[in-house]
Amino acid sequence: MRPSGRTIDGMRPISIEIDVTRHAEGSCLIKCGDTQVLCTASIDERVPSFLKNSGLGWVTAEYGMLPRATNTRMRREAKNGQSGRTQEIQRLIGRSLRAGIDRVALGERQIVIDCDVIQADGGTRCASITGGWVALKLAVQKLMNAGDVISDPLLIPVAAVSCGIYAGQSVLDLDYPEDSEAGVDGNFVMTADKLIEIQMSAEGSTFTRDQMNAMMDLAHKGIAELTAVQIASVS
Repeated sequence: MRPSGRTIDGMRPISIEIDVTRHAEGSCLIKCGDTQVLCTASIDERVPSFLKNSGLGWVTAEYGMLPRATNTRMRREAKNGQSGRTQEIQRLIGRSLRAGIDRVALGERQIVIDCDVIQADGGTRCASITGGWVALKLAVQKLMNAGDVISDPLLIPVAAVSCGIYAGQSVLDLDYPEDSEAGVDGNFVMTADKLIEIQMSAEGSTFTRDQMNAMMDLAHKGIAELTAVQIASVS
């Protein structure tokens, strides 16, 4: 039995509320159980120097956790003093979202996705990617409505979900009690039918290919559910 009482393929309740901030071109609050992440998208008509005059757009991300997102207060991270974990998650979010965008159609501009964890209960990077895509979609819609972008550069929704081995079973969408005790921990970034990135590590026990395949099957189910919520939120 999982601590939450869910079945092994059961997701936490997922909700996405859009347009939660006034100034950002795209914004949403995503809730995955007790994990809550505020995602905003900001359009910048400039691109990084290495992309000047290339005709290509760029999507990048920043990630952070508020001091009381966790059980005990954390110190705020200055940008030049970010932990390795924070930097790794930021790069993951950016890579993931760029995989689902046509950078030529976006045009030579940059969209920055900010993901701020309000409350953490496991799966914050997955929630950030899933909500980040929604914020990105809303920002792109504004560009299209203004005529600044002719064709939709977002090719397909991108979402992410965690899977792991808890108490000897492959389970979907780990919350913190499971994540902290899991023998194997994994994050799956996907479109509806294609893989973008998989992060898998043994956290105290090894795993077999059959167990890996079982987690893949669970991830496909979870991504389908997340994608449905994403599409409904921006429709």
